[in-house]
Amino acid sequence: MGRFIIVVLDSFGIGAMRDVPEVRPADCFSNTAKHILEAVPNAYWPTLERLGLMNALGEEVGRMHFSKQARFGKANLAHIGADSFLGHQEIMGTEPKPPVNQAFNECIKEVADHLSKKGHQVRFVGADDEPKILVVDETVTVGDNLETDLGQVFNVSSCLDWIDFQDVVKIGREVREVVKVSRVITFGGRGITLQNLLDARKVKENRFAGIDAPESGVYDHDYHVIHLGYGIDPNVQAPTLIHQANIPVFLLGKIADIIQVDGSEDYPGVQSEQLFNQLEGLIEKHPTGFFALNIQETDLAGHAENPARYEERLSVCDQKLAELLPKLAEEDILVVMADHGNDPTIGHSQHTREQVPLLFYKKGTSKVHDLGVAKSMADIGATAADYFGTKPPQHGTSWLAKLKG
Repeated sequence: MGRFIIVVLDSFGIGAMRDVPEVRPADCFSNTAKHILEAVPNAYWPTLERLGLMNALGEEVGRMHFSKQARFGKANLAHIGADSFLGHQEIMGTEPKPPVNQAFNECIKEVADHLSKKGHQVRFVGADDEPKILVVDETVTVGDNLETDLGQVFNVSSCLDWIDFQDVVKIGREVREVVKVSRVITFGGRGITLQNLLDARKVKENRFAGIDAPESGVYDHDYHVIHLGYGIDPNVQAPTLIHQANIPVFLLGKIADIIQVDGSEDYPGVQSEQLFNQLEGLIEKHPTGFFALNIQETDLAGHAENPARYEERLSVCDQKLAELLPKLAEEDILVVMADHGNDPTIGHSQHTREQVPLLFYKKGTSKVHDLGVAKSMADIGATAADYFGTKPPQHGTSWLAKLKG
């Protein structure tokens, strides 16, 4: 028993899922990996090539070619839509129950009444002819998340110079008590005021209203966040089961904000080089353990519809992966994957519903192994639990026997 390591290149999909024409027509023909390579003709990621990225994609593009010594597969998304929070819950062994898709304005009165009963000062913001947001205790706003699929996520945004983050989390949990969307993201930062948040208020489709978080500056200084999901039980997920078996669990990057494990070592952050360096340091110190790293900068480049920036961040990750591989022991297993797509060339700035690559590394691979297609990314959580000999998570089928074959 050694280390089981998951590296999630957030949003790095390899082609639209078959159900996209029916469920997400705007994602038709999306293919994040392929279209970045086409948009940046000199792009070359030798480590991802070696791990079998093009084998999983199913074609060679630009300078990238098939690997002759890779264990690879790909996975469908079992969750509805293309969401980072639900995607990571799925990876860890949960298939979340279908949430309600709605605009915040459709339940704003219920939320306002509930918060008022909890003792908060609440007011509505917005013109008479447009959807509203809430201001709570003059330090917090509640509205639609405008950065992911509209109708799936509500944001609780805050000014941490004026309110403690634990009090913000309390408000987020109170919102979570009465709404049924997939996620309530509760976050805040320093160096901003309520007016900064309100100045970044936007309305989309005359139905959704929220704060443009990057524009508000909330991410810039001492950013804190917690994701509150609908119908998510961390006790039946692989990281909790592994931790309960007295095996250390390390969560790095955005995944530390998404997956809840009592007793895990969490290293939140965004900067890719720093996160990989932290992962390498932890691996050098710990001969066994479960390690999960999310690289968010790729997703941010997708939202910005910037293929050059996306490619540049992938090149950094490729180099850091090249540095990581020699540090792994014979019994270690590394999985490089994604959680959905975010094609920066598709014509919109939202996530795209794509299959994701499953690129496995274990020392000793000398030929190509096509491991097939997973019905759910939960197979990765199931494989990790099987690797450590713990109870299986709620969902997923282990691929461990395939990896050892």
